[in-house]
Amino acid sequence: MNADAVIRMMRDMAESDSIPSNVSGMIEQAASELEDEEKDMSVRVNSASSILDQVSNDPNIRQHTRTRIWNIASKVESLD
Repeated sequence: MNADAVIRMMRDMAESDSIPSNVSGMIEQAASELEDEEKDMSVRVNSASSILDQVSNDPNIRQHTRTRIWNIASKVESLD
C-alpha cells in the first residue's frame, strides 16, 4: 500500500460522523504529516505514527475506533 492510499484511509476515517472531533483533528494532522514532502519519508512516518499512538491511547474512544486506528497505524509503519 502506498502513502496516498493510507492518507486517503486516514481522511475517510477523520470525516466519519462516528469519530469525535478531537480524534478527527489528530487523524487529519497525522495525514498532513505524511503528505509533507519536504521531510524525509522516515520522519513523516515517525510523526504520523506518534500522533496515531496518542489517539489510540485516548480512553474516551470506542474500541472499534481504536482497532481502526491501529490498523491504519500498522499501514503507516509499513511505509518506512
